[in-house]
Amino acid sequence: MSFPGSGLAKGLAVTLRTMTKRSVTAQYPDVQPDLAPRTRGVIGLFEENCTVCMLCARECPDWCIYIDSHKETVPPAAPGGRERSRNVLDRFAIDFALCMYCGICIEVCPFDALFWSPEFEYAETDIRDLTHERDKLREWMWTVPEPPALDPAAEEPKELAAARKAADKLAAQQQAEAEAEAEAARAQGPTAGQEPTAGQEPAAGQDPAADQAGAAGQAGAADQATDRNRPDRPDTPEEGQ
Repeated sequence: MSFPGSGLAKGLAVTLRTMTKRSVTAQYPDVQPDLAPRTRGVIGLFEENCTVCMLCARECPDWCIYIDSHKETVPPAAPGGRERSRNVLDRFAIDFALCMYCGICIEVCPFDALFWSPEFEYAETDIRDLTHERDKLREWMWTVPEPPALDPAAEEPKELAAARKAADKLAAQQQAEAEAEAEAARAQGPTAGQEPTAGQEPAAGQDPAADQAGAAGQAGAADQATDRNRPDRPDTPEEGQ
């Protein structure tokens, strides 16, 4: 049961407790505030990842994203191939005067082209200057913090596992092909001491005619040495007389 003036007494008690505490004043802008890692300050654009799929502009509840693009023809990569067409980004702008910072555009982007930056000091005196074009959005990318480290006990992403498996398979296939080529080369090469077969070219630096002449000279010298050692050989050449 409350008595008259109990509410006033409670309010005065809170006031008295607060008066006895030391006041804390944020010395901004001399001292920057300590923001949370996932602070939603401004949106940065990584233009190289944008494919002009228009998902962010279609899903934006405020319709504050403006995208213009055109198509260009890409020549075939190989002769006889077919030409392809791709979208080229001409304009990417976000009107932060309309943006409600819901983050839907960042969540639906399938190619990681949009990121949150904790920067919040982009006030303007003219509301039209709050429409940031792609050059300004690209500058905000330098203020995007690094993603947090993965949990060491977390499961490896399926994309990384599939890519690593494909790379290991390709490396094993290339190694097997190299071993098969080396084995075939060893099997086809001549062994040590084996004479060349008919139709085989002589080795570099060898002359077949010179080899035959040298062999004939060695045979003649051997015959002369044998004749000298024979006992019935006359001392004087009188055989012709």
